Amino acid sequence: MPGSTVPTLAEADEAAAGEGEPTRVEFAEYGGREADCPARLAVDLFGNSWLTVIVYTLRDGPMRPVDLRREIGTISQKMLTQTLRRMETMGLVERRRYAEAPPRVEYGLTRAGIDLLVPIFALGEWVDEHGELVRNSLYGDETD
Repeated sequence: MPGSTVPTLAEADEAAAGEGEPTRVEFAEYGGREADCPARLAVDLFGNSWLTVIVYTLRDGPMRPVDLRREIGTISQKMLTQTLRRMETMGLVERRRYAEAPPRVEYGLTRAGIDLLVPIFALGEWVDEHGELVRNSLYGDETD
């Protein structure tokens, strides 16, 4: 991401190697309260469980809604439509209509949607490393 102050995963790994602490990123002043932190927007995005699943599913290119739903599996048509419309409004996906009979629609990631894959992959790495601990703490060790 050219011009961005957020390090790539590789840069963060290099910076944190041997330090034992996460990389800190400095942002411009955003207000006097922690509640004003712009990172809350990202937390809100990740609070919608289907949004990240759809972004991840579109990672390899545009898809028709029927194919998206088939690939995702458990999402209802209504929820898929609502989430795609919300994502289009947010600038994360682009809806492309083709003048064909029958009509065809595809959704693909915008630049902002593609860039959202970076934290999605980072969270995946975190879950790979710490997910079992959290799962066992919440639900108990299922191997008993």
